[in-house]
Amino acid sequence: MRVAYFGPAGTFTEEALLSQPDLAAGDRTPFAAVPEVIAAVERGDADGGVVPIENMIEGSVSVTLDTLAFDSELLIQREIDLPVSLNLCVRPGVSLADVRTVVSFPHALAQCRGWLAKKLPGAEARASHSTSDAAREVAKSKRTDMAAICNSLAAQLYGLEVLAREVEDHPENETRFVLVGRGVPAPTGHDKTSIVCFQREDQPGSLLSILQEFAARAINLTKLESRPTKRGLGDYCFFVDCAGHVSDEVVADALRNLVAKQAEVKFLGSYPVGGPAEAGVVRRKAAGRAWKNAATWVESLRAQIRETE
Repeated sequence: MRVAYFGPAGTFTEEALLSQPDLAAGDRTPFAAVPEVIAAVERGDADGGVVPIENMIEGSVSVTLDTLAFDSELLIQREIDLPVSLNLCVRPGVSLADVRTVVSFPHALAQCRGWLAKKLPGAEARASHSTSDAAREVAKSKRTDMAAICNSLAAQLYGLEVLAREVEDHPENETRFVLVGRGVPAPTGHDKTSIVCFQREDQPGSLLSILQEFAARAINLTKLESRPTKRGLGDYCFFVDCAGHVSDEVVADALRNLVAKQAEVKFLGSYPVGGPAEAGVVRRKAAGRAWKNAATWVESLRAQIRETE
């Protein structure tokens, strides 16, 4: 399998990729930006692409959401949840007192805001394309006052020393990545469906109407986020993640009603959930059985309709 990923080598994205045996066994190609990863899969240069989509502290990675929603027809194939540990890394011989500039990916800098204010209050924070790119920049620079916030893989790859470990402000930090590709994976029983809803009319209760389609069917929403549609100022669409697979009748019925009555919908995929199974699996199965029984009952009634004499 040819796998594209958000690089360069040594990023957390590559760590997430390497945690999946089938992806780790494939041919890996790094790209400098998330849209480039997705474009490589679109062109057929890769069979799948791994990109970050959400961090538990800083929230969604907007470039991933927007590219999937507006610029691609690829679908999410799986989630990969990765525990994230951020380290302050320097060239050999540099001490904490020497550091005047800290370089990293914007999401990583934001996750260490408190630590930096306490330990390096006078240091300049500068954005890089990725945590690995920050490590590479520090390693190549001749300056002795620079540090990178990155993972241990990047530090090892570029010959940096770890000056301080776990500098993130919140312990047990995790980032979610997704594999994108073509087609819809088979249901596993522990799945998630992602869609984008575009309101047909901006009117009171329009969002509530969308949400009620899920509530009426006992489908749990795991994410609801608004993003600009890029069609006009103040015009928003809604990213929705719900428990279940499009092959589940109860989920399919909710999507059917959304498209028919409430909104224009873009399907982003039904795919295996990352992390451990949850109680929602039992709830979804119960709701699915109830919906199937109700459908059977309605069909039995319709079967009694007499033909026109």
